[in-house]
Amino acid sequence: MFGNLGIGELLIIMVVILLLFGAKRIPEIAGSMGKGIREFKRNVNEATRGITSETMPQNEPRLTAAELEQRRAAEERDRNEPKRLLT
Repeated sequence: MFGNLGIGELLIIMVVILLLFGAKRIPEIAGSMGKGIREFKRNVNEATRGITSETMPQNEPRLTAAELEQRRAAEERDRNEPKRLLT
């Protein structure tokens, strides 16, 4: 990307930036760019973590056949039981 830019071209670009923004504004601009980059990286990492945690199985203990049958029976019983309103 910057393969064709030499030191002379970079110095000219830096002088133009210095003239456009001034010496006091350049650190503010650089600081805000750094904060933006940090925020972007943090959001990308959170999104990546969210995607991987959804696709990766949780470390749940394995159930025995009896425990599995009890859970299925409880789910079936809850599903068939009508909902009652409290009055």
